[in-house]
Amino acid sequence: MSLDIPVIETDRLILRGPRESDFDAFAEFAASDRARFVGGPYPRHRAWGGFLATYGHWALRSYGMWMLEDRSSGKTAGRIGFIFNESWDEPELGWHVYDPFEGKGIAFEAATVARAFGAAHFGLNGVISYVDPENARSISLAERLGATYERNGTVAGHPCHVYRHPRQEVA
Repeated sequence: MSLDIPVIETDRLILRGPRESDFDAFAEFAASDRARFVGGPYPRHRAWGGFLATYGHWALRSYGMWMLEDRSSGKTAGRIGFIFNESWDEPELGWHVYDPFEGKGIAFEAATVARAFGAAHFGLNGVISYVDPENARSISLAERLGATYERNGTVAGHPCHVYRHPRQEVA
């Protein structure tokens, strides 16, 4: 089965569908302490299921999370995009940046273009982000993106803050 996952390019990044060659970076992130904000850390065999869910979400919903590819090195730098899992309130704009790419502004760059693309092509406008209350970096990114704290919530049984992104101008 082949999916037509759109490709978005920025100065530093390529947002694209997952490739099997991305899995090592995905599994390394999943096993790290940094994954505690997204239900981890978890072992490689469970990471495989999460990785396949990236592809499956695109197949089921016709939108999903892109892999981030660093243009200069070709390395997998993270994931960003839209998730709407069963039992969630509404679609979320989510992000994970992999070591050693964190702290370089790529999440802001990728989220800005992904959010605009989602509004223009998927009808996902004014989406939310579920953010762990202890994840200061994600809170800072959400606020830098113009998202505002809306309410407390839960996701996958864990308390979270729900941030609402501003609606995008769509031509």
